[in-house]
Amino acid sequence: MTAETLANDTLSTPANDDLHQLHTVNNSGNTVTLRDSVEVALKNYFAQLDGAPVSDVYQLVLSEVEAPLLEQVMKYTRNNQTKASTMLGLNRGTLRKKLKQYGLL
Repeated sequence: MTAETLANDTLSTPANDDLHQLHTVNNSGNTVTLRDSVEVALKNYFAQLDGAPVSDVYQLVLSEVEAPLLEQVMKYTRNNQTKASTMLGLNRGTLRKKLKQYGLL
């Protein structure tokens, strides 16, 4: 799976028995989970390192996922921070801090 394929994926509604897992449907019509996409991206990242030392991978992954998550939740809630914080399971103050951190506020 390429980055281009992932970029062209569309969000789909998960089956009723799996409402807690995020899915996309790629251009080939295959269902791909967010977890699968992250796994592929990390495998590619580590393959490109070619043994080079690296640190802060956790923060790298978190920032790559957290920013678009916050952006989409804010769009979904029409910028209602109370609804967004409830949806995310975050304290409203924590949400505001994260929104500022990613330049979304």
